[in-house]
Amino acid sequence: MGLAYLKEIDAHSRIALWKIEETEAEMIGKLQLDEEEQAKLKSLARGKRSLHWLATRVLLRYLLQTQEYIHCPSDANGKPYLPDFPYEISLTHSYDYAGVMLSTAGLCGIDLEIVKEKVVRIKDKFLKPEELAFIDPAHEVDQLYACWSAKEAVYKLQGNKGVSFLQDMQIKPFTFTPQGVMQLELLKGEHARTYQVYYERFNEYMLAYAVE
Repeated sequence: MGLAYLKEIDAHSRIALWKIEETEAEMIGKLQLDEEEQAKLKSLARGKRSLHWLATRVLLRYLLQTQEYIHCPSDANGKPYLPDFPYEISLTHSYDYAGVMLSTAGLCGIDLEIVKEKVVRIKDKFLKPEELAFIDPAHEVDQLYACWSAKEAVYKLQGNKGVSFLQDMQIKPFTFTPQGVMQLELLKGEHARTYQVYYERFNEYMLAYAVE
């Protein structure tokens, strides 16, 4: 299927999702990998993990509109960046999909999660009691995934490993709809910062993204 979703958020930020139906060889055929990336690919487990990695590289090539090799290393915290392009970047993957977000407006974060009932069993691991209080029982699973994906998106945006979903992030009450926005406060460090996180149900997945 290839490109499954493309969204121009505004003049500065874009999102794309790729549905993976190709083999690894077919994905490699769409790319120009340097020696470092070839070594990285060999280090990955065969199957979904390598396909996710390849799909994000195909999306980068599409979004950046170039046929050339794209250098996309990760920093000490594992956050990807583009040293040769004026964009902030965030990557995501879940089952049959991989996603990329690019922005010139500031740091960005994206997350895609397949929606499963099991999230109900772990809800108190990532949401405080005051957050759980506004979850609508009629939309419990979807709203829990919207909250999880929102926290994951902001976690990727800020780029530091030592941030707890439960202790360092708090979502303000919101009414769940299939597509909406929520306010998320990052409490880590001396200063609190509030992010506007957008979310939407995409087929059997939940997508969330934010820009600094």
